[in-house]
Amino acid sequence: MNKLYAVFVGMLVSIMVTFNGLLANYSGDYLALIIIHLVGLSIILPIMFVKKEKLSHIKGIPIYLFSAGALGVFMVFSNNISFNSLGVSLTLSLVLLGQSIASCVIDHYGLFEMEVKKFQRRKLFGFILVSIGIITMFIY
Repeated sequence: MNKLYAVFVGMLVSIMVTFNGLLANYSGDYLALIIIHLVGLSIILPIMFVKKEKLSHIKGIPIYLFSAGALGVFMVFSNNISFNSLGVSLTLSLVLLGQSIASCVIDHYGLFEMEVKKFQRRKLFGFILVSIGIITMFIY
């Protein structure tokens, strides 16, 4: 079930990147970032209120983990810029390749307090297939 959920989330990411890129076309890159994050905040705050979630849970969180918000802004901004010149499918294909490489490095070395999961040679086949697909998308 989790694998189907991950596929669904991937579909939502495609829609999100499309909407974010179109919004940036209408409003500009920086205003689009503000709108995107304010809308997200305006949706999550009422949910937290209804569920009676408290912000006291942030005590003891390592300070570097708060950089995820800045990474999110950079990611959305980069997607918006790439979307205009590459389109949705090529942008997300390259994002997927970058995510795959970074996640393998994180797993292999156990970075950011993650459990070590050594890289297995059989994963190279997947990387090669994805790379061939991306090269094909570039050419055609």
